[in-house]
Amino acid sequence: MHIICAADEIGTIDRRVYSNNGNPNLMESKRRVVITGLGVVSAVGNNIPEFWDSLKRGRDGIRPITVFDTSSLRTHNGGEVIDLPLDVHFSSKEKKRLSRCDQFGLIAAEEALENSGLNIGEVDRERFGIILGAGSGGILSVERYFKALYGGEKRRPSPLLLISFSLATTTDYIAGRFDLHGPRTTAATVCSSSSAAIAFAYESILAGWADIMFSGGSDSLCEVSYTGFNSLRLVDPEYCKPFDKRRQGLSLGEGAGIVVLEEMNHALSRGAIIAGEMLGHGICADAYHLTSPEPHGEGIARAITMAIRNAGVDPSDVDYINAHGTGTIANDVAETKGIKRVFGREAHAIPISSIKSMVGHCLGSAGAIEAISTLMAIKEDTIPPTLHYRVPDPLCDLNYTPNEAIQRKVDIAITNSFAFGGNNVCLVFRKWKEEGTGEQ
Repeated sequence: MHIICAADEIGTIDRRVYSNNGNPNLMESKRRVVITGLGVVSAVGNNIPEFWDSLKRGRDGIRPITVFDTSSLRTHNGGEVIDLPLDVHFSSKEKKRLSRCDQFGLIAAEEALENSGLNIGEVDRERFGIILGAGSGGILSVERYFKALYGGEKRRPSPLLLISFSLATTTDYIAGRFDLHGPRTTAATVCSSSSAAIAFAYESILAGWADIMFSGGSDSLCEVSYTGFNSLRLVDPEYCKPFDKRRQGLSLGEGAGIVVLEEMNHALSRGAIIAGEMLGHGICADAYHLTSPEPHGEGIARAITMAIRNAGVDPSDVDYINAHGTGTIANDVAETKGIKRVFGREAHAIPISSIKSMVGHCLGSAGAIEAISTLMAIKEDTIPPTLHYRVPDPLCDLNYTPNEAIQRKVDIAITNSFAFGGNNVCLVFRKWKEEGTGEQ
């Protein structure tokens, strides 16, 4: 089978799937992608009900970090996962072997699969794949290994701590746990990794390479990332305050977000409960600076425009924007400018929020966790707040949904992820509505 994609200058894609004899395969050309399973581990909840309830209530998950010593650093807080019931999910041997990142990913994947209603024993494993995003991965375990090795401990540390050095380890563990033989890969653009992974998983289903895909990402706090962001002075000593004039930087977080993407007819044939439909995505690069965003929001606007056109919708159709919203000075201004470039005067009317104010910036899993919150916003017509927004910034003058959730009809929403190096991703989701039935 040959795949031909024709794109205009901004990214509208005409997907035509041809069989080997060159004739259009009409069934394949109509493939659509829905989301049937959601799973999450986060600083404000270790499953979907807890997570979503916390977001609606504006619960702050930023707290003093305990997984490593921060006493010598200028900041001490982060979105740390707590009260994770490891004994319920893992044996004693697994708890020793699996990194914190791997544990998060496996727990979220188990919830997503259960949430999807799929019977794993009846699934064609060659048509079920996985693409995850990664950031720091299992580096926390590697740090513990070398601290023990060179820190004077008498007992040699277990080499099992080094298994998760590869960023692909969580992807491989989940694939192994569920015996998946479909497409498998790991994306690593840090802050936009898991959004990019969802986009690639979506394309894998559209292309006919798979019917079901696990996607999303998992990441854990570690000293390398935490001290690195501290050295760049990008961490707020208090808590994350996206778009607020008092903002001083991000709060690092951790966790996992896993979704089950499924070809629509495959999902409908088994009577799946559909959480939403993915309509499209946009991916581009600033090519501006290794750490700073392009200051006028040009690349951000291009990613959003690509996504909207790829999805076949109009900017006026967008009911909600889940912002990247890191709380850093430059990023929040650039994102605000980028949104204005796309939506013009209508930008001020669109509700926007950043859940990083509650869960922190979860790096390799940030985009997936935020995609899940976007899908829940669509499902429940509820827009989560931007916590700690108190003092307006003249340079950030849009509707950021301050401090309290609001009820509003949400049919179409976008979620933004922008990473170091100007790696920009925007995803577009829609409330599920089966055409021809009027049901949703």
